[in-house]
Amino acid sequence: MRFEHPNLLWLLLVIPPALALFFWWASRKRRQLLTQFIQTRLLSALTVGISPVRQKIRFGCLILAVTLLVVALARPQHGFDLQKIEQRGLDIVVAVDTSKSMLAGDIAPNRLERAKLAALDLMQQAKPDRLGVVAFAGDAFLECPLTFDSAAFQQSVQALNVNTLPQGGTAIAAAIKTAQTAFKESNHYKVLVLFTDGEDNDGDAAAEAQEAARTGLKIFTIGIGTPQGDLLRVMDANGSGDYIRDSDGNVVKSHLNETLLRQIAATTGGFYLPLRGANTVETLYEKGLTPLPKSENEERLVRRYHEQYHWPMAAAALLLLAEMFLPERKRAAKAVKPVSSTSTSLARAAAMAILFCVLPMTAFASASSALREYNQGRYDGALEQYQQLLQKKTADPRLNFNAGAAAYRSRKFDDAATNFSAVVSAPDLQLQEQGYYNLGNTLYRLGEQSPDSDKRKEFWENALKNYSNSLKLNSQDADAKFNHEFIKKKLEELKKQQQQQQKQNQQQQKNKQQEQNNQSSSQNQQQQNQQQNQSQQAQQDERQKQQQESQQSKPQQNQQAQNQPGQQNNPKREQEQAQSSAGQSNEKQGGQDKQSQAMASGAMTPEEAQRLLDAQKGDEQFLQLKPQGNLQENRQPIKDW
Repeated sequence: MRFEHPNLLWLLLVIPPALALFFWWASRKRRQLLTQFIQTRLLSALTVGISPVRQKIRFGCLILAVTLLVVALARPQHGFDLQKIEQRGLDIVVAVDTSKSMLAGDIAPNRLERAKLAALDLMQQAKPDRLGVVAFAGDAFLECPLTFDSAAFQQSVQALNVNTLPQGGTAIAAAIKTAQTAFKESNHYKVLVLFTDGEDNDGDAAAEAQEAARTGLKIFTIGIGTPQGDLLRVMDANGSGDYIRDSDGNVVKSHLNETLLRQIAATTGGFYLPLRGANTVETLYEKGLTPLPKSENEERLVRRYHEQYHWPMAAAALLLLAEMFLPERKRAAKAVKPVSSTSTSLARAAAMAILFCVLPMTAFASASSALREYNQGRYDGALEQYQQLLQKKTADPRLNFNAGAAAYRSRKFDDAATNFSAVVSAPDLQLQEQGYYNLGNTLYRLGEQSPDSDKRKEFWENALKNYSNSLKLNSQDADAKFNHEFIKKKLEELKKQQQQQQKQNQQQQKNKQQEQNNQSSSQNQQQQNQQQNQSQQAQQDERQKQQQESQQSKPQQNQQAQNQPGQQNNPKREQEQAQSSAGQSNEKQGGQDKQSQAMASGAMTPEEAQRLLDAQKGDEQFLQLKPQGNLQENRQPIKDW
């Protein structure tokens, strides 16, 4: 038997005695309050039926329940299973410059402190990798060999200062040589991360980098400081500060030598980054270290203990139920309603509060209970428990795999895809292969649910890629082969459907365009007919207007001819004019069609010709001779010249 959190057991020395003392004090206080209202000799008669033994049993149940809850919080464990873990990662040596030039304050608080913080950030990024520490100034020393122990690496980095090495100066070549001694296995990929300001007093750094490149060492350089530099200031034993001076007494100013650091990194196939901003180390690991091939380290046996917290928790729950249903009075005294004590209510509330606080912390934090929920078909509960476990152990890909399986069974394919995507980068190749296979299944289901054919095609193409990756890791997987061929056929059918749909859309668009053209031509024809009708109507209106004007002008001309000066009334002329008038009227009535034809052709109408003749006749008329003798006697008609 062991406990995951044994420190919590110290609460057993405080909480149960405190509860027992509280119940004893509450009982005495209640009795004192009763004696203030009731005489002591009558108190025993009024409290007949109340069993002190039952009260003590209830108090004991509460105290024991709280004790068991504390034990459950400590997570008792009994028995274990041995599980093999094979780690794959890089061998990384971190070399930190501890020369006095690292005391420059051009980056706060100073260069050395910033380099140490960056090294610790790299430790957080490189959890599956082995790390080592080299301190160098005028010489170099291996502070921490390659190890998986992050605590040892952290202590070695935090212990670095400018007094770590007694020899002053900066010897980058010595740091590269010492780092090479840390790599024991020849088949592992070797990486050196160099934190320095680039001031090399020996001048052999470039040559040593070329030699390291031949042995397969890849160097990444991180520049600490600024090219403008800063004066070096140190504190003496009395706490007063002074500047560092050279042998001539001049103040020393340190600059960042980026040219040398770029040359060293480029020689070995790495790259240079200045330490500015908060994402420098993250960029180094993602773009420089992650793409490198990982080395397979030795397998380790890890103990997986069996959780036993549910037994004390179940016993505590039973004790609380017993305390609730156990009355203080005997059965014979049912007529009197028992009065609940304040102390018992407070204790019960405290115990229940502890139970409900402990239950979410322990019941949902076990992988065994989550697996039990999954096997019983309660996939939503299993998914919730695996998600809670992932919040505590974010680097365990097995929890992502189990959470993805539970989400897939619950048809929460988006959550399943997220969890399986985290599994495909697991160091275990078998787990990777299963992750690719299940991710392909999940993406197929997502595409099947998508109503958009383009989106469905994208999901299925990604599923096909994942099946291909699964077959690369395990070419004998019959299920992956079948699903791969099945998705291929599905994609071909989908592409054919999309092509047919495109052809139908093009044909519909062509028919629609043709209908629009037909409608446009018919509208143009209607407009032309309408314009032609309007032109004919205008011609008819013009003809009618001219006819009316001609009818009105003829009587006026006749009247002018009769009233001309020097003209006498002549019956014969009046007769001729009447005949002419009648002839013109008949002509007008019978020849309107000819008149309209003459107007259309631009020729003179008969009425216009008649008006012209009448005007000429009026101009050519001669004065008549006055007859000789008496007019009454001469009865012969007068001849008109």
